Amino acid sequence: MEMHVYDTWVKAKDGRTMHFDVFTNTRDDKKAIEYAKQWLTSVGEGDATVSSRECRFCHSEKAPANVEEAINKDGYFIYKMEGCR
Repeated sequence: MEMHVYDTWVKAKDGRTMHFDVFTNTRDDKKAIEYAKQWLTSVGEGDATVSSRECRFCHSEKAPANVEEAINKDGYFIYKMEGCR
């Protein structure tokens, strides 16, 4: 499966910057933002601002098996980087 990577940077409630990627199987900016918001809500950061400024298409690549499984199940996969808990 080809996945599309959206590089995402948002401010958390405590002021820290959260950097994560949204992986999807469709190149759809609005869906990627929706998925970012869903995940942020699930980690208690539902008030974070997420728009096309914070969540941008980066590139496409082949999805590893675990990511493909998550995308098939949930529609997306979040790859946590800086400031994510």
